[in-house]
Amino acid sequence: MSRPNQPVWHEPSVSRDKRWAHHHLRGVTVWLTGLSGSGKSTIADGVASKLLEASVLAYVLDADNLRHGLNSNLGYSDADRSENVRRVGEVARLFADTGVVALVPIISPFAADRSRVRVAHETSGLDFVEVHVATPLSECERRDTKGLYAKVRSGNAAGVSGVDAPYEAPTAPDLVVGVNGETVAESVRRVVEHLRQLGVLGSRND
Repeated sequence: MSRPNQPVWHEPSVSRDKRWAHHHLRGVTVWLTGLSGSGKSTIADGVASKLLEASVLAYVLDADNLRHGLNSNLGYSDADRSENVRRVGEVARLFADTGVVALVPIISPFAADRSRVRVAHETSGLDFVEVHVATPLSECERRDTKGLYAKVRSGNAAGVSGVDAPYEAPTAPDLVVGVNGETVAESVRRVVEHLRQLGVLGSRND
């Protein structure tokens, strides 16, 4: 016997196929994982700008921004980091289902968490593109865009992924950017080209 308060899935009358076809959309999630300072947000913003120029609807789900609202009750323990990724992944999946290109710059240090987000998308019939922004730790520390590395090295902070907290780099990402001196512009171009190959940018956007 089922519980009386058990949620039941409600299938909307306007299907994804109808919505995408009517509005000329194609949703996908682009998940940019990498160390702090690797350039994830900068690349995501650059891709968003290029998609805007191509009249493709996109939105950057910045993980830091989401910690001001949706995830404001989460800290930085391993459990909270996993829950942070789960929530962001669910939001991205909803955006992609709507027909938006969801661009998600997020450290997401644990491979199992990223895998669960991918499986959730694939189970829903949605494309999930994992982009490893593989900027070396030495370069991330040199940039130190948030001052985190200086704080952890001086003993004034802890829990920085790749330094005193784990970061499990992807072993089989869909795309690797940010290595061998690759510029932000080149990284952006390669992500956009990958989306083009998926059919996100059609002939009408060329």
